[in-house]
Order: sequence, then structure tokens, then C-alpha cells
Amino acid sequence: MKLDAKSTIEAGKAILGIELGSTRIKAVLIDQENKPIAQGSHTWENQLVDGLWTYSVEAVWYGLQNCYANLRTNVKSLYDTEIETLAAIGVSAMMHGYMAFNEKEEILVPFRTWRNTNTGQAAAALSELFIYNIPLRWSISHLYQAILDNEEHVPSINYLTTLAGFVHWQITGQKVLGIGDASGMLPIDSITKDYSSEMVDKFDKLIAPKGYDWKLRDILPKVLSAGESAGFLTPEGASRLDVSGHLKAGIPICPPEGDAGTGMVATNAVKQRTGNVSAGTSSFSMIVLEKELSKPYEMIDMVTTPDGSLVAMVHCNNCTSDLNAWINIFKEYQELMGILVDMDEIYGKLYNHALTGNADCGGLISYNYISGEPITGLADGRPLFVRSANDKFNLANFIRTHLYASVGVLKIGNDILFNEEKIKVDRITAHGGLFKTKGVGQRILAAAINSPISVMETAGEGGAWGIALLASYLVNNGKCQSLADFLDKDVFTGDAGIEISPTAEDVNGFNTYIERYKAGLPIEEASVRFKN
Repeated sequence: MKLDAKSTIEAGKAILGIELGSTRIKAVLIDQENKPIAQGSHTWENQLVDGLWTYSVEAVWYGLQNCYANLRTNVKSLYDTEIETLAAIGVSAMMHGYMAFNEKEEILVPFRTWRNTNTGQAAAALSELFIYNIPLRWSISHLYQAILDNEEHVPSINYLTTLAGFVHWQITGQKVLGIGDASGMLPIDSITKDYSSEMVDKFDKLIAPKGYDWKLRDILPKVLSAGESAGFLTPEGASRLDVSGHLKAGIPICPPEGDAGTGMVATNAVKQRTGNVSAGTSSFSMIVLEKELSKPYEMIDMVTTPDGSLVAMVHCNNCTSDLNAWINIFKEYQELMGILVDMDEIYGKLYNHALTGNADCGGLISYNYISGEPITGLADGRPLFVRSANDKFNLANFIRTHLYASVGVLKIGNDILFNEEKIKVDRITAHGGLFKTKGVGQRILAAAINSPISVMETAGEGGAWGIALLASYLVNNGKCQSLADFLDKDVFTGDAGIEISPTAEDVNGFNTYIERYKAGLPIEEASVRFKN
């Protein structure tokens, strides 16, 4: 029997997904049909401390508690009831980074996020050792860089995990990680669905002269695939999430995942020959492969879906932050003129006006590098707008070039997959803040990668909904169906989304733009060197 939302919550049948993103922590409550029925959120920002991007442990717990309290308020407002228990919970967060703990469970150094690019020496050495592309942001790069730098905390490491793995550990007592998130710590063997034994052995041999008391496998989380049990909410975990004391312990929790994996789930892109693009503070594309690539590429990371299929990932550190900063200039102008500010209207008007500009942006170029961008070889960044005296400098081209810049680096990486590796895809689905204004970001992305792009009505729910679906899969997989079948049959039935195909004019315009963009990269490099 189908229950209404209030009855679902009161019967403990609702499922909770929480995702700690770069700028927002979001909670989504779903019903037995996997539809969102309530949500909560908390806004936060990373801090630059001693030259490294971080979030404090205190900020993590304050944000989680505030997000959950906001969810409770939403439930109270909508249904006049309280959350006492749940059918399942899932936790996800931004991938990669470095959270190292000693045997007393004390964090040894501040959390180092994916955004840090200080690991170049380690990433290059490990890529050569493993004969496998090891990106700067991966946990193993952070670990080896700390070793190379002779950081005094390294001998004391007892456990190394990601942000999602940390929160999950603290609320369940289980040192585990979903395979998708784990694949951003260290490469995964697609046969064993575990860390590559060959690479673990190579790493241990590499650092053996240091004489540490630990071996690599000893300090890493256990790898779990979607649908496997990852523990239960402890009484301490319940009180850490819900400071009001209403939430009861004993709730099953699915394997913690990274935001890349939850994005794949939220866009129904876990099957081979499907893909998705997430575009917000950072951007990344995920293409589920039929076979291994012909060789390693520095621009392409090999990770997995939450059920262990091989994925080619193109990750860009920068996406909409610089674009948003420019849009805020127009907000300030409206406030200065005494005009009522509606941010949705500002975005909608400017984005749609951008589509009236030249397909190649009239010669204008923008580099949206708030931070470094490894794909284009920059360890640091400086936002930069470039034009010559003869370019067509108008509002439409100005906004259009910032829209192009938000997916420009993504295009450079994906051109390798589609043009050199001849990868075939049946469907690419997009989600994230760039696509909130209907049709615009979708059209820009379609032009960038010369492929039809679908956006689903549910795409705005994002990764919190994706991890809620993985929690639902945990408790509703009595049919023993695959994750792909669960998503097709139980979640996305009949929802293929709205598709936009690229036009020849837009594709040619973007290709012209990107050649100019690549030719102008020395300007960005010079500006970074000049940076105060």
C-alpha cells in the first residue's frame, strides 16, 4: 500500500541522503517510490590555511547538524511531524583529499581537499611507478607528497580516508568506503573490486626504506560495492546528526560514496555507454566504458561506478565560481539603481541573452581559474578576462565567453575520449547549477563536446538524492537486481529527460573559441606568475 509522505515519515519508511558538497551540505528525504519529499541544506566555504584548502572538523559537524536541523524544520513545516527513525541513510561527499588519523582517532593535519594542487611531485612519481594516471587530488598523491616532504605526522597514521568515509566512520564505527569513492583514493582492480594489489605492493616497496609501522592496506578503508551492508547508525552517531535527540539508532547505512558516484546515480548513468556531466563549483564528466583505454592519459582519471564498472573521468577544478562572480556584479548594479533583485531572473535574462551572441564569442576569452587547473598544466590560478581592441565586445558575447569558459577545460579532456579513443556513448545526462536556467547550459555543453545532452527534471536534486537512491538500493534489493536495473525499473521508469542536440554553428563556434583559448594559455600562465 502506498503511504502519503507524512505517513511514510511517521512509519519510519523514509530514506535520507546527505551530501557534503564544496559550497553546500544538502539533505534529501525520499519516499518508498524514491521521490523527494523534504530537504535541508547548509552553506559553507573552504578556507585557505597555511597555503592549503581545508574545512575544519568542527565545520563538518556544525554543517551536518545545521543541515539536519534544517531538514527537520522542513518536515515540521510540510507535514507537522518529526523524524524518529528511517528505513536507511546514505552519506556522500566531495571525493579525494586527505584525512589522516592516529590510533586515538585524532586528525593529524587539517583535512586537505581535492582542490589542493601541491602534490605534483608525488602524482608524477606514482603515475610513473604504477604506469597509470594518478591525479594530483587523489588520496594516494596526498599521502606520498606528505612522505616526500618528511611531514612529522606520517609515522603516526593509523587510518586514511575521504570526507564521506570519515563521516560514515563516525556515525557507524565502520572503516569502509564505497568503491566509487575508494577509486579516487587508489586505483581499483575491476576484477577483484578492490584496491589494485599490484599497486599496493609497489607502494609498500617504494616507502619501505622509511620504516613506518604501517602498510598501505592497513590504513585504507575496506572497499564495498553498492548494495552491500556498511553498518548501522550508532547511538553516538544519531546524536551527532540530530542534536535534538529524536533520531533513533539502528538505521542501516549504505556504503559512503563520492560526489562523482552519486552524480552517476542521480542521472541514471551507471550502465556502459552512458555518461554524465556535473557542472557546479567544479565540473567533471563520467563516461562508463566498455573496455580499458588504449593507454594512460594525464587528463583522464580512471575511477568506477558505485557498483564497480570502469569509468573515464575528466575532472576540472574550476567551473561556475568565476561566472557567478560576474553575475553578482549585475546584482550589485541592480541594487545600486534601486531595482528589486531576483537572482533567478538575473541568471535567466543574462544566460538567454548570451545565446544571441556570436558562436565563437566574438573573439573574447575568459579563464575561470579560481584555483589551479591540472588539465591545462597550471598549479595555481587567476581569473582572467581577455579581449583585443577589435573583438566584438558586447553583453551577449561577454556572458557567452564566461559560459564557454565554465566547460572549456572539460571539452579539452573529452576531445581525447571522443576524437582519439573513439569512445561511443548512447546517452549523456547533465546536472548541476550550470543547468538551472533551462536550456542554456545544456546547449553550451552540447556544443562543447559535440554530443546530445539530456537534462532530467530530477537533475536539480543532485548528489544528495543520488546517495539516497543508493541507500534505497541497499534496503530494496530483495530482487537481487543490478544497480542499473534498479535505477531503470524502480527510479527512472519513462524518464529519459529533455534532450538538446548541438547545432553545426555552435560546434564550429566553440571549436574556434577553444583553439583561441588554448593559444592564450601563456597569458594565464604569466598572470599566475605575476600574482601577489
